[in-house]
Amino acid sequence: MELDGTIGRSRMLPPLPERMRPHDLDGYVGQKHLVGPGGVIRNMIENGNLSSFILWGPPGVGKTTLARIVSKSMNREFFTLSAVSAGVKEVREVIEKARGGSIFSQAAAPVLFIDEIHRFSKSQQDALLGAVEDGTVILIGATTENPSFEVNTPLLSRCQVFVLKSLETADLQDLLDRALKTDVLLKDMNIKVEETEALFRYSGGDARKLLNILEIVTGAFAGAKQITIDNASVTSCIQENIALYDKGGEMHYDIISAFIKSVRGSDPNAAVYYLGRMLVGGEDPLFIARRLCILAAEDIGLANPNAMLLANSCFQIVHNIGMPEARIPLSETTIYLACSQKSNSAYMAINQAMEAASRTQTSQVPLYLRNAPTKLMEDLGYADGYKYAHDYPGHFADLEFLPPDLAGTKFYEPADNRKEAEMRSRLSSLWKKYGY
Repeated sequence: MELDGTIGRSRMLPPLPERMRPHDLDGYVGQKHLVGPGGVIRNMIENGNLSSFILWGPPGVGKTTLARIVSKSMNREFFTLSAVSAGVKEVREVIEKARGGSIFSQAAAPVLFIDEIHRFSKSQQDALLGAVEDGTVILIGATTENPSFEVNTPLLSRCQVFVLKSLETADLQDLLDRALKTDVLLKDMNIKVEETEALFRYSGGDARKLLNILEIVTGAFAGAKQITIDNASVTSCIQENIALYDKGGEMHYDIISAFIKSVRGSDPNAAVYYLGRMLVGGEDPLFIARRLCILAAEDIGLANPNAMLLANSCFQIVHNIGMPEARIPLSETTIYLACSQKSNSAYMAINQAMEAASRTQTSQVPLYLRNAPTKLMEDLGYADGYKYAHDYPGHFADLEFLPPDLAGTKFYEPADNRKEAEMRSRLSSLWKKYGY
């Protein structure tokens, strides 16, 4: 009877991720850089000084939960809209409710939470801007996409952007321990955790996924005297319950990963297949177009500079015409990029250069490379000894352009393709010190 009662209760209760949703910062897992001691969001709450912000991070890291905690902790009314389903009409209705409440009370401005704010159209954002500017609402947006791509500059300039990170192993372990000890159902089960590697690997730093998997595994063995969680049991349950595991379309990130790797791997057939999977699944075509722009720069680069031009044109066309016609330029660009020669030399060069730059922020620019707009600077030797390249044969003057402590450092290594072979040949004739 007890088992039947437990199973019956489980059917009546909300899903485990919802049951484990924290209600204050002390119960919130992860994002210590924002909510830990001295964190900017914790400071906002403690100082009572709330301003609009956007939470940018992968799924399942607590963006919605954090917005609700902020609103509750500061005793603000909480309105929520989804950018997928709400239009300008819904935005204006919420703003009118907020304005109506402020007329009859001295309550602080309510929080308007907008999920997937990167999908808000220009007209939706324009309808929202005035209310954010005059303080009618405090905007908290959530997005898995870089907000600088799709959030209008006027609105973005009035919001701070906080980056949320995938949960670390220690965060996932903390969440797992809490669920087993405190959840209304799990705490009464005899659960033995022998291995967590598969559990954490399948979750991918996503708290919601972790709790979904835990619910799947414990549900699969409901009625057993003891439930043992190990790598084999987790893998078996995931394979048998892939639809539950991917609840809410979380496979989205696996599909885009396969798409990117197929283009990088020069397989146009696989690439266009995964493109089709995304389009049939309702993926935002602009999301795909942005990924093509990144692919063109990161994986094709200098092997075929025209790839970036085509990808950028594709983005503009998709933005202008929308679906269903946008599928055609997306397909054309995907196939072109997949068939193109590949090079990540520019990607590698900037990564190495930025790493070196982070170590040498105090390195001095050579005097002969500095600008000398004043007589004093000239007297100090600024620009003295600079060689104007066009005054020399071949429009080249042999100078050291890097700071002294980086002299002779090579960041760019041409890849093995026809176009960069030409670059290597020219660089070799000019710069013996780099060993091209």
